[in-house]
Amino acid sequence: MKLTKLLLASAAIALATMGSAAQAADMKIALVVKSLGIGFFEAANKGAQEAAKELGGVEVIYTGPTSTTAEGQIEVINSLIAQGVDAIAISANDPDAVVPALKKAMDRGIKVISWDSGVAPEGRIMHLNPSSNALIGKMCLQLAANHLPDGKGDFAILSATTTSTNQNIWIEEMKKQLKDFPGLNLVTTVYGDDLADKSYREANGLLTSQTNVKVIVAPTTVGVLAASQAVKDAGKIGDVYVTGLGLPSEMAGAIQSGATKEFAIWNPIDLGYSATQIAYRLVKGETDAAPGSEIDAGRMGKIKVGDGGEAAMADPFVYDKSNIEEFSKIF
Repeated sequence: MKLTKLLLASAAIALATMGSAAQAADMKIALVVKSLGIGFFEAANKGAQEAAKELGGVEVIYTGPTSTTAEGQIEVINSLIAQGVDAIAISANDPDAVVPALKKAMDRGIKVISWDSGVAPEGRIMHLNPSSNALIGKMCLQLAANHLPDGKGDFAILSATTTSTNQNIWIEEMKKQLKDFPGLNLVTTVYGDDLADKSYREANGLLTSQTNVKVIVAPTTVGVLAASQAVKDAGKIGDVYVTGLGLPSEMAGAIQSGATKEFAIWNPIDLGYSATQIAYRLVKGETDAAPGSEIDAGRMGKIKVGDGGEAAMADPFVYDKSNIEEFSKIF
């Protein structure tokens, strides 16, 4: 009897120990976005949750500030450090302002990567671009040209914030490649801070102050939707077109109304999925994300890290009347 009780007690202790070990092995990956309530990032979260389920033992903490500010993200980062997360994958509102907080996180052993909108190299291990910056810049110019007769005319850019890393890089790429689109003339760039109301006002401002502008290019999902609505409300469909980077579910109405003929975007679901896969491999020690290395990203295949610790996920994809209905049901 005593032996039986001893064996049962030993088994209970062993099970408890195994349970504690399993609990300790659980991994927490924080997906930090520019701002909560943006469809693009909510779609990225779907991909992150998919990766977590596939990998097993991973909890994705989807979080971010309520407005697109670096200060808000810094507060979120400090909170995550206090929680003791294993990894932080961030789409930054400012490439430099968040660095001290992220360096603090890395000093505590937290693996940090940026995705979508980058962080300065000293504040992260690597950065995952949604696509090649050069290809995105070229795509935005091609979309503008496709909306103009013979590819010739004036266009303006409606961006997010003045400090938004990815937006600024893409705009620079557009300017570099303008020589390959001799018919295009960039008139001005305005900023809507990735806020729907401000982007709408800025688009309206372009419609009234820049009457020669025939295309508004918005390389931001918030801006392209707001500008499309502004063109529709102003009764300028067919006179001024909107294009850029948008979500199919949000832009279906703009395609149907004729405010835009086509736009592009990578799949944000795939982006959140890939970022989570990379963060997981870093925490597990399966990669150090050194330039030249390849990281297993599940169904997305191998992602190769280039110079400066940067990698590209995929080429932009064009959406138009032929495929908008299909993809608008997905994201």
